[in-house]
Amino acid sequence: MGLLLMKIQGNSYRDSSGIEISFSEGIIDSISETQSSIDKDLFLGPGFTDIQVNGYGGIDYNEIQSDPMNLAGISRLLYQEGVTTHFPTIITNDPGQISKLIHQIVSLRKGDELSRMSIEGLHIEGPFISPVDGPRGAHPKEFVRAPDWSLVQKWQNESKGLIKMITLSPEWENANSFIERCVDYGILVSIGHTNATHQQILDAVSAGARLSTHLGNGMHPILARHPNYLWSQLSQDLLGASIIADGFHLPAEVIQVFQKVKNEKLLLVSDSVSLAGMPAGDYNLHIGGEVTLTSEGKLHLTSNSSILAGSASNIRNGVSFLVKNKLALLPEAWEMASVRPEKILNPGHKIFEEGAIADLILCRMSENGELQVIKTIKHGREVYSA
Repeated sequence: MGLLLMKIQGNSYRDSSGIEISFSEGIIDSISETQSSIDKDLFLGPGFTDIQVNGYGGIDYNEIQSDPMNLAGISRLLYQEGVTTHFPTIITNDPGQISKLIHQIVSLRKGDELSRMSIEGLHIEGPFISPVDGPRGAHPKEFVRAPDWSLVQKWQNESKGLIKMITLSPEWENANSFIERCVDYGILVSIGHTNATHQQILDAVSAGARLSTHLGNGMHPILARHPNYLWSQLSQDLLGASIIADGFHLPAEVIQVFQKVKNEKLLLVSDSVSLAGMPAGDYNLHIGGEVTLTSEGKLHLTSNSSILAGSASNIRNGVSFLVKNKLALLPEAWEMASVRPEKILNPGHKIFEEGAIADLILCRMSENGELQVIKTIKHGREVYSA
């Protein structure tokens, strides 16, 4: 399981000052300045939280396993990337199949401590999304349906209360009452894969929607100049936005505009599929079919290199991408992958301060801006060391 670490030193990710963090029983006792000499490229900060993980390392949360413990590798691989918390993301499917996929994750958490520690919530992305080509993305059309609260209640019971986030499109007639129900039950509602009108998006925000899922993706390739659902979501101050910063899903200048508009409400997700962390090559996915993963990390349909087949990245790569391309300084990029997703899901949580849970990572920043994880600590326990 690793050592019960009690102290760790590094340069604060916030201001590069040398600090020492002491912790016991999984909680930070103190964060103090240290006079010890620390390599200037070693940074210490909160672990990353990725609220959108479909799969990783050849393992898929959206596939029925012969043994649920086959899924345990995802948490371990993500610990190596500094991800201390992640949300398995189940996409549009037959309701009975979604139930089976949820049961798998419940069994996984029951049988594997490292997975239980890492998986703090479930993200259901669909099936209550747009049926329209373009906004629907790679979600199978035959399973897209109107929001159904009784279904969510069933899934929430099966998940033992683990569903913390739902991505939907507010274009459905009953969307607003459904969003209000979700909010009453403590589920974060995010707008995504949508073809909603401006008024439908305003109404969804009034009903309690608070995020846009992978803004700028899951859209028509060509949009009406205005109005359109991108402007509508950007205009709403109450909506945060998650983005995929892998160099393929969004051009740098789009990220710059999103940052100016959303400010501290812009956060990173990986939206990784099972091929993330795998070697380059041609693959056959059960959702997506024949795909190609390039050596640069772009995942596209083998038949058409301009159509992405999901993200083959992780959130640490996203932080590195922002820093390397001067889209954000390290403190902001780090917070986009840690503090911000935590705050939108758990507004009252303490993070990286005395009394906070000791979810910490020690990283080395290479000269080219690449962040490399040296140590990962989850609930005060070392779960990965390079």
